[in-house]
Amino acid sequence: MRFIVTSTALLKNLQQISGVISSNTVLSVLEDFLFELKGNTLTLTATDLETMMRVQLDVNDAQGDGRICIPSKILTDYLKNLPEQPITFNINEQDLSIEMSSDVGKYRIGGEKADDFPKEPAPGDTTSFTLPSIALLESINKTLFAVSTDTLRPQMTGVYFEMAKDSITFVSTDAHRLVQFRRTDVSCPNVEGVVVPKKPLQQLRATLPADETPLELSYNNSHLFVNSGRLSMSCRLIDAKFPDYKAVIPVDNPYKLTINRGDFVSALRRVSIFANKTTNQVVLDINGNALQLSAQDIDFSYEGKEMLSCQYNGEDMKIAFNAKLMVEMINNMDGDEIQVELSTPTRAGIFRPMEKGDNEDVLMLLMPLMVGV
Repeated sequence: MRFIVTSTALLKNLQQISGVISSNTVLSVLEDFLFELKGNTLTLTATDLETMMRVQLDVNDAQGDGRICIPSKILTDYLKNLPEQPITFNINEQDLSIEMSSDVGKYRIGGEKADDFPKEPAPGDTTSFTLPSIALLESINKTLFAVSTDTLRPQMTGVYFEMAKDSITFVSTDAHRLVQFRRTDVSCPNVEGVVVPKKPLQQLRATLPADETPLELSYNNSHLFVNSGRLSMSCRLIDAKFPDYKAVIPVDNPYKLTINRGDFVSALRRVSIFANKTTNQVVLDINGNALQLSAQDIDFSYEGKEMLSCQYNGEDMKIAFNAKLMVEMINNMDGDEIQVELSTPTRAGIFRPMEKGDNEDVLMLLMPLMVGV
């Protein structure tokens, strides 16, 4: 088995899938890339048993089809330190030796049997739909930050894909905040939902092109499959029922606060420096069209206050939020202005961008803190 490939092309493709590989593996083969040569097409695969990613690229002067596992770390370290040039791979499938020849030298490493590499789950009995790559990318960006890290509640450690005939809704929550991002330019065959873990979504975010490339998403009871021509991914779904998120979204928050997004975030960052580091509490004191942000840390006698102008329709109110969570939430919104929908100091605030994107609707919810705590 022999082929020639440019160092930069190979490195780029390996980096697309290398994030799947776990640093703490029980099986040594899970630290490898699976190389499969068929004709002039080289397929590269990485897995951690839960997620599997595969990418294809064309190679030159290919001789002999075959498969072998190559250690990932030494291969990527070598390619990172090599100027762009053709590399010739000569692979002996009998003694599992891999010889790499370039303009500057010749290197040899040992591989492992391809038969020891985990098999991809069979995509049997799946339901499929398509959506543009940019649509999935935006959906991941809008929701992934609010995923829970609490492994005792596994159903909240992923993003909920809620399919409908005329839309798809992506939902994430960590019990303190919730994000609901709906796209109405996607048509799904069935009305149902699956919970997709965080890690494969992080991988997709790092590899998907930000364009209209069509993606095919297929799923069954246990796995999600994403296919985009030369790049494909499969991952095990979280086998747990997602919480009834609609029950926690207030249906009537009558008071509306509209404010410049950039000014609000900048002020929150400054004021939160003086907040208690455990709670990160910042108090929003709304009086007419004036908003005062205040924070204090009694233990160190720290205190910070700022005034901002806003547009407010409702009764004067004093409500407190975790500034760190609020800044992260607002940073994941688009547009110049946001609207905060409020009711009472003990009910969740709803945050929305004033400008809506085409075929999309985003709602973010944040639970308040008790003022003074």
